[in-house]
Amino acid sequence: MENNLAIDRTGRIPKTAGANLLFNVISYTVVSVAAILCLLPFEILISGSFTDESAIALHGYGILPSDFSLEAYRVLFKFPQAIIRAYGVSIFITVVGTVIGLFLTSMTAYVMNRKDFKYRNKLAFFFYFTTLFNGGILSTYIFFVKYLQLKNDMLSLILPLLINVFYLIVMRTFISSIPDSISESAKIDGAGDFTIFMKLILPLTKPGLATIGLFYALDYWNDWYNAMLYITDVNKYPLQYLLFSTLQSAEAISRISKMASVAAISVPTLSLKLAMAVIATGPIILVYPSVQKYFVKGLTVGAIKG
Repeated sequence: MENNLAIDRTGRIPKTAGANLLFNVISYTVVSVAAILCLLPFEILISGSFTDESAIALHGYGILPSDFSLEAYRVLFKFPQAIIRAYGVSIFITVVGTVIGLFLTSMTAYVMNRKDFKYRNKLAFFFYFTTLFNGGILSTYIFFVKYLQLKNDMLSLILPLLINVFYLIVMRTFISSIPDSISESAKIDGAGDFTIFMKLILPLTKPGLATIGLFYALDYWNDWYNAMLYITDVNKYPLQYLLFSTLQSAEAISRISKMASVAAISVPTLSLKLAMAVIATGPIILVYPSVQKYFVKGLTVGAIKG
């Protein structure tokens, strides 16, 4: 029986124009639906932040505001200088903490990956042990406040998140995929360990650095717990803790007004939560597109090895 399908030199049957068109239609449709489903919660979040409090309580959340209101944003920006100052604090600790954390994490991962470092297994066990057991909140607080004197200090917001063991393991896995011949050839040329790390290893680990760098940035940007423990100066509040304290105050005022049966006090607690999420989420979303190319490659490291 004669085969009507032409076979190319590689032995594969080439795709027809109709098959390509069908594949593209299905692919674009699936990706579009998935993108809409991913964006829908954020759209509901933005819509709810512009919805009147009573409309949310009566009708719930919707894709479009059922009763448009800016009251939640008026409450948040009643003192705009506080929001701007908190933004500055959050940006500072995020940038500084991420840069230092990336440097220390990558350098530690490089040392742990060195086969000529005889204590690397013991060091790896030491880091892994901290994921199972730690000193607890009380001892950590005493250490930071009494011995390091970091009460109301920016370092108290940076040091606790400086090295994450999980990110360290990811970085070590990524560095292990770099051929040892690169470091050996550099040593033959007379390069030292720090020179090899800075000039060869770091440039080759951009996808890994982008991946854990985004994770570090998210950790620092979303952190409010350490500010609650160590910061009492309002001028040093990061954005997340300022929004958290604002929400707590608004809910307290709302509860007191209900207990006292005072109808004049009206605080939009439901829409306020959504407005806070919009303000806190906006800047970090803008960071992701710049590292997306490296982020995807960094997540797939080690998935395929020859």
